[in-house]
Amino acid sequence: MEDKVRLSDIASELGLSTATVSYVLHGKTGMVSERTANRVRQALEERGYLPRAAEVLLAENPAKIVGVVINDHEKYEAHILEDAFIASALNALSAETARRGLQMMVKAVRDLDEIVSFATMWNLEGLVLIGFCSADYKRLRENMRIPFVVYDACGARTERTFAVNIDDRGGGRQVGEYFRRCGHRRALCLADNDEDMDHARWEGFREGFGDGAEFWMIPMAKQERLAFYEARLPALSPFTAIFAVSDYYAVELCHFLTGHGVAVPEEISVCGFDDAPLCAMVYPALTSVRQDTAARAKCALDALRRLRAGEAVEMSVTLPTELVVRGSTRNCDMTLTTEEAD
Repeated sequence: MEDKVRLSDIASELGLSTATVSYVLHGKTGMVSERTANRVRQALEERGYLPRAAEVLLAENPAKIVGVVINDHEKYEAHILEDAFIASALNALSAETARRGLQMMVKAVRDLDEIVSFATMWNLEGLVLIGFCSADYKRLRENMRIPFVVYDACGARTERTFAVNIDDRGGGRQVGEYFRRCGHRRALCLADNDEDMDHARWEGFREGFGDGAEFWMIPMAKQERLAFYEARLPALSPFTAIFAVSDYYAVELCHFLTGHGVAVPEEISVCGFDDAPLCAMVYPALTSVRQDTAARAKCALDALRRLRAGEAVEMSVTLPTELVVRGSTRNCDMTLTTEEAD
């Protein structure tokens, strides 16, 4: 049996101190140069080094592990795992990994180097990455050999990377067309950026609604966002319909409006995106664009299996979206819309 690889062995091979190798392993790359960090990562991966904790886990549980890494962006204010979309995505991935006899390990990060260290420390089947941008995926591909699948990778085209996208533009277009059919003439789209999937949702919304569609970029921090709404409350009066690019923003907006005496949907219709379970639980129930999280999880793990086996795969797949109409929207002729059957 081959001797177990030790951290000191790798340090000796590279002519580095054990402390330096340990820093890289645990993501403390600010203490070493990028060139040195890349050398250490490559050596750790090539030699198949596993920390003691990983050895114990793998010895006790021979099932392969899929790592799911989520971008703990500052806008979530340290509550990323409470986000409705993230929770739904994790639930679907958990069910799919269990069905395949795999284990799932979840990690929320703010620094890309943490992902590289995470992949290095564990003998993972592959990674599913959620919430990062295209530039991040390119950088990660240059620093890791492990296959990974990404959610919402607009424009990502890197080797051994598979993107599971949804039809963001089509979903936004459905909302715009629906608002126009309901008789609205001025409609607003709210997002905290105008890039990647949010840009696609806004572009689709504008295409579907036509003249009279406007875009407001809202702050990412909650208190700043509420102050933004407060300051612009009079400016909302021309609009009879609002499309928020996430369910969280839509529910928050409904709460703000009703708290300031603006009735939803009697005065302003509100629609979200993702159709998380809470959409049917809030009042009025939220109209939203549904994405199939179960189908997305299945596509992701199918792609990981093929990438792991060295098989040729398409660079991406785009899954359809569907508008689900509920009580938070209505026609301008005062006739309330009815909730569509699931």
